[in-house]
Amino acid sequence: MQLALTILAFGGFASAQGAQGAGKTTRYWDCCKPSCAWPGKSTASTPVLTCDRNDNPLNDRGSTRSGCDSGGSAFMCSNQSPWAVNETVAYGWAAVNIAGSNEASWCCSCYELTFTSGPVSGKKMIVQATNTGGDLGNNHFDIAMPGGGVGIFNACTQQYGAPPNGWGERYGGVGSKSACESFPDKLKAGCNWRFDWFMGADNPDVRFRQVACPAAITAKSQCVRQRDVIDQTPTGPSTVPTWTP
Repeated sequence: MQLALTILAFGGFASAQGAQGAGKTTRYWDCCKPSCAWPGKSTASTPVLTCDRNDNPLNDRGSTRSGCDSGGSAFMCSNQSPWAVNETVAYGWAAVNIAGSNEASWCCSCYELTFTSGPVSGKKMIVQATNTGGDLGNNHFDIAMPGGGVGIFNACTQQYGAPPNGWGERYGGVGSKSACESFPDKLKAGCNWRFDWFMGADNPDVRFRQVACPAAITAKSQCVRQRDVIDQTPTGPSTVPTWTP
């Protein structure tokens, strides 16, 4: 592949020459070990980082059983919560399912989501795929956010002592920012993000395109695909490397 320099008007994100199209979103936070945390799921040298029940990183290269399984002790790390980069851009993680693709392609890849409906319409979010979803079929992004609902699986009771169905409704999670006050301290910021930057949006539609992962994201997940990371944040026009075939 050849390294080219491209002037990008928005934020300096490098195109990864990959999947793009229209998609749908949901939300979740089940505390389980993400699918892409198992070894051998992608070309990344290491799988997604997981944590023990006390939120301490596990340096096990993905070998520990998920907290969602009987006797398992690997959980989603709290620092894989979304955060606002500025008023119009956020970073985070998601369980994904991309049409015509598979885990080998999407695990630890990053996607720029441009919201096209609801109160966040026009805002952008860069998410790294750390899990596999697909409740809504193809081109589905299940955005990880504390208090977003545990869904089918629930390891939050084991890890944090959450109610049997998680915080709030099992599907959908909590309904107000005030509910975030009862959360464990490490999850409060991610829960508040949903009602602040995300404006309480309820599963907005998106346009998406695959992009190179910002270093700020991979520094937390510890999962980096070959030649697929940039040290760049969306602060304005900039010159960044773009990988082209």
